[in-house]
Amino acid sequence: MGLCGRLARGAGISGLTDRDRVVEARLRLRQRFLERMEGTPARADASPLGSGPPNRHGMPRLPPDQTATAPGRWPVLDLGGQPEVALDKWHLRVDGACRSPLVLRWPDLLALEAVEDTSDFHCVTGWSKLDVRWKGVRLSTVIALAEAQDDARFVLCHAWDGYTTNLPFEEALKDDVLLVHTADGAPLAREHGGPLRVVTPQLWAWKGAKWIRRLELLREDRKGFWEERGYSNTAHPWRNDRYS
Repeated sequence: MGLCGRLARGAGISGLTDRDRVVEARLRLRQRFLERMEGTPARADASPLGSGPPNRHGMPRLPPDQTATAPGRWPVLDLGGQPEVALDKWHLRVDGACRSPLVLRWPDLLALEAVEDTSDFHCVTGWSKLDVRWKGVRLSTVIALAEAQDDARFVLCHAWDGYTTNLPFEEALKDDVLLVHTADGAPLAREHGGPLRVVTPQLWAWKGAKWIRRLELLREDRKGFWEERGYSNTAHPWRNDRYS
């Protein structure tokens, strides 16, 4: 039976549904990293840089040297190509340092707990798109579903266009880090990473890979495309942390 069938099948010994068990697994994994998550700069920096009223984490609304885009405007940046993946061909592989590697198809993804969240999108090139309404699945849900090994600490995100970027678990497991398929009420457009991309509201946006196809769980950190080319490995917007 495929994952989608297992999720729909229902109760086990505890009387919980399979979806409930996935949520419990996510919360257990998140709890292991909670102290580190709460200590990350986007939540705990006592002297953040930037301007404007505080956001929901207490940081200035705009990081330093950023300009808010006009309403409805969303600049497009990529590596020179925009892969088109039909939903019936789409899949997301989760492997590496995990006990239950898996491959999600589109129906499997939609069977997971859905999340709606509004957050800001900060691009290192100097613009910020504010109050984007996202819908998708928490990245932590999918990592928990694969049963990350106890010594797994990082995830390397692979995209259909060959792009990669890395995240430590204390960032990847935050509740607003999502695998999104919907933005502002419409399916995520291909030029913005549709059908599915990662968003990382508490980091620069390059840490959220477009056209996501694989999540590789790692015990040791491994730099991604821009990190290898001189961009910051940590990418904290309110420290103006752009380049290494």
